[in-house]
Amino acid sequence: MTIIIIAITVLISMAAFNKVDLLYKYQFNAYQVLKRNQWYRMLTYGFLHANWDHLLVNMFVLYFFGDSLEYYFSYHFGQLGVLYFILLYIGAIIFSTLYDLKKHHEHYHYNAVGASGATSAIVFATIFFAPLQSIYFMFFIPIPGIIFAAGYLYYSYYMSKKNIDNIGHSAHFYGALFGFLFPILIKPQLFSLFLQQILNF
Repeated sequence: MTIIIIAITVLISMAAFNKVDLLYKYQFNAYQVLKRNQWYRMLTYGFLHANWDHLLVNMFVLYFFGDSLEYYFSYHFGQLGVLYFILLYIGAIIFSTLYDLKKHHEHYHYNAVGASGATSAIVFATIFFAPLQSIYFMFFIPIPGIIFAAGYLYYSYYMSKKNIDNIGHSAHFYGALFGFLFPILIKPQLFSLFLQQILNF
């Protein structure tokens, strides 16, 4: 399923590169969503990207964490694992924009694209199942997943409040939270498994 999502996202993003009309119609824009009932934007923006760098970073993260998460979902949820994986990904795209939907509902010129909220959810769901597994920060610094997660949440929250760049830090933050909580909502007893691993740290 990870490869299918990557393929769909790459194809759609490539089709929209340098096509202002497509980006304008399908990117996230809270004003357009609420004032003109263009609710489809809550989903379509997640399959669009600003440029190749933006696209490749998101798909790189999705590729390396998606396979692991598919294994965990298959192990814990059986045949429903694929369905839950899809629901997690799509749900994260939508959920990660809810804060910005409220914050920017009167800001006509605020737009956003990218799968960052969904990929953050994939990363954090993976960390939920294996919180002590090392994540290689900057590709060569091993950090236990739970430590990385805490740092990532703090950084995303801090940067969303500073609002000094053109990155959707709030989408990263809420996408990550969604990804962590999703397995618990599906199967609450999994939280005890998470705690057991943390206590063995």
